[in-house]
Amino acid sequence: MLQKIFTIAIVGVLAAGCAASKDPEAIAQNDPYESTNRSIFDLNTKLDKYFAKPVAQGYNTVVPQFARTGVHNFLATLDKPVTFGNDLLQGEGTRAGETLGRFTVNVTLGVGGLVDVATMIGIPDHSEDFGQTLGVYGVGEGPYLVMPFMGPKPPRDLAGGIVDIFIDPTTYISFHGSDTWYAVRSGVSVLDLRARNIDTLDQIERTSIDLYATTRSLYRQYRNSEIRNGAPDTSDSDTPDF
Repeated sequence: MLQKIFTIAIVGVLAAGCAASKDPEAIAQNDPYESTNRSIFDLNTKLDKYFAKPVAQGYNTVVPQFARTGVHNFLATLDKPVTFGNDLLQGEGTRAGETLGRFTVNVTLGVGGLVDVATMIGIPDHSEDFGQTLGVYGVGEGPYLVMPFMGPKPPRDLAGGIVDIFIDPTTYISFHGSDTWYAVRSGVSVLDLRARNIDTLDQIERTSIDLYATTRSLYRQYRNSEIRNGAPDTSDSDTPDF
């Protein structure tokens, strides 16, 4: 499974690299593959419009709020080991302690992570990934890339996502039906993210003259904010809470 993910990611990067643009404006935006990126973005937009969004809307309609919240809490708990590992790699001892505390409290008192008891008792939440860790240590984003089915994934974040697979301890747990479990977990994570952001994404689409350029800008603002752990930057830009 890991080898397949790695191969797909590398092939995607190489494929994007075959269509570099000589447009000065694209190069200035660090988007030398804009033509290819826009084509993939259009594909992803169509898939979202005709599949992902309707499924997310149906999920919000059919599944009660308390159940959706429980699913989100459970998925967030599963992600905490990766956040903890990246906290340590970034030298963030206090944040690592918070992550470990949230994981321990929610797994034990929160019925395996279904209930966010940690927030109720005041333990702050955050997320980290290896792409952010690379950014903390000064690794640049690289040329902007849009990947099929995945959305914006510049080289730094694409490589970070692969490393996070190896950081996640559940990667090494093998059992009967484990491949199905990993696939379902990934699918439900995408569904949860899309369902929680229907209104936000609709508003962005309605107010954007160029949805591709807007998405590129918001993605970069959001990732840079994550790397700074929410600290303000000199541009003082607001970004939606994804």
